[in-house]
Amino acid sequence: VQLQACGGGLVQAGGCLRLSCAASGRTFSSVIVTWFRQPPGKEREFVAFISAGGYNTDYADSVKGRFTISRDNTENTAYLQMNNLKADDTAIYYCAAKQGYIARSPIGYNYWGQGTLVTVSS
Repeated sequence: VQLQACGGGLVQAGGCLRLSCAASGRTFSSVIVTWFRQPPGKEREFVAFISAGGYNTDYADSVKGRFTISRDNTENTAYLQMNNLKADDTAIYYCAAKQGYIARSPIGYNYWGQGTLVTVSS
């Protein structure tokens, strides 16, 4: 599976963005998709994941209630809708995928997109 993330940009605090993670390959419907982010000068951190079938999701506490992860397996694409953005959401956002169990750690993810920069101005 090859992943390509896009949709980042500059937005004011309180605004919204939708990130997309487009996948190539026929195994997309069998992989977990997770969004991670890496704020400037900090380590990569978990944001949200969605199970292969799309029935299970989970979020970091810092984004719960503001971000929504979804996927369309017919389009081989996952999404991250980000509402009410805050300056602390500024980061490079990565989508990643793996088979098997759900994990919040970036270790063990086989497939990564190239990252898309989200900048939130206060």
